[in-house]
Amino acid sequence: MSTDILRFATAGSVDDGKSTLIGRLLFDSKSIFEDQLDAVERTSRGRGEEQTNLALLTDGLRAEREQGITIDVAYRYFATPRRTFIIADTPGHIQYTRNMVTGASTSDLAIILVDARKGLQEQSRRHAFLTTLLQVPHLVLAVNKMDLVDYSQERFEEIQREFSAFATKLDVTDLTFIPISALHGDNVVDRSLNMPWYEGPSLLHHLENVHIASDRNLIDVRFPVQYVVRPHRADDPELHDYRGYAGQVAGGVLKPGDEVMHLPSGLTTRIARIVTADGEVGEAFPPMSVTLLLEDDIDISRGDMICRPNNRPAASQDIDAMVCWMSESRRLTPRSKLLLKHTTRTAKVLVRDLKYRIDVNTLHRDEDAPDLSLNEIGRVSLRSTQPLFADEYRRNRLTGGFILIDEGTNATVGAGMIVNAD
Repeated sequence: MSTDILRFATAGSVDDGKSTLIGRLLFDSKSIFEDQLDAVERTSRGRGEEQTNLALLTDGLRAEREQGITIDVAYRYFATPRRTFIIADTPGHIQYTRNMVTGASTSDLAIILVDARKGLQEQSRRHAFLTTLLQVPHLVLAVNKMDLVDYSQERFEEIQREFSAFATKLDVTDLTFIPISALHGDNVVDRSLNMPWYEGPSLLHHLENVHIASDRNLIDVRFPVQYVVRPHRADDPELHDYRGYAGQVAGGVLKPGDEVMHLPSGLTTRIARIVTADGEVGEAFPPMSVTLLLEDDIDISRGDMICRPNNRPAASQDIDAMVCWMSESRRLTPRSKLLLKHTTRTAKVLVRDLKYRIDVNTLHRDEDAPDLSLNEIGRVSLRSTQPLFADEYRRNRLTGGFILIDEGTNATVGAGMIVNAD
């Protein structure tokens, strides 16, 4: 049985081999059904290709197959005896940066591919910056197409030095370099005989063994209430007075008997029981979805927060955040009015100020920028109509992240990471 789940995203410049790498992982780990493989082989032959194009396993849109690029975020699942994996294959084109942000925002690890012939490209740096901005804990730089540079150790080490120098400007906590050939399978699932000079693990071995348990915040108890469970079954005495609070644990560890506080009221009580779909449990931790039953009746509703009395999130109407703008139809400007969805709470917000727009290639801050357009990132200050129970994004990705919604169309127009909540 698989012990845990690793979510990882692939990123990098166009044609660096992201989809081929995922296809190779699925193929070599025996995670493809025969009919899927037959369909890909037929399509490859129909296009006149000599080898089976494993990239077709993830590039599902017609436009993607016609252009040979990734446009949307493609999710794939596979498992080994050690771990279950959820892959987000994200696009490399600059105009699809928002899709890359979506795929990486929930990932535990990001694989940035670099073409060994071309070295670091603008998009390589862009995606490395975005993964660190999104606080993805683990980063792998996979130097792909090593077969096209004769498996050169010197070329690999040159790219390693170049990226290491760039990474000093970023907030990188765990960085691993692996030379691979996704087309031929070198160092993807099995160690390559073509690169005896490389002494590290294969990519799959690294994915199976990277330690992610300590990445989740198990200190700060955060439980945003999503739904109040009231069965009202008159024929069942136990359910007649049943009042449970359902949601996903965003941080910390909860146990029956623990003293907790309700926000915004500030009232305290204790946890009586913790219930899941499979019955009662002795403790709950991220990312479990549970129902809490409390010892006292407190007026609690959707959007409220349950935390520890002496460890509570900031309750603030003023938010400083980094925002990635995702709308083609409008721009983010000072005085813009939007909806903000943070955990389970939705509030109206006003953009008070655009402090700067960041050039993700040079990391330069343009403090004179008048607005943010599609795929641009900047620091903004927001004022909400009601308090938000928030943490800094670097402390907790769930209570530190939010999305911005257009009131008129109900479309998601931005994604934000809280830098400071006063």
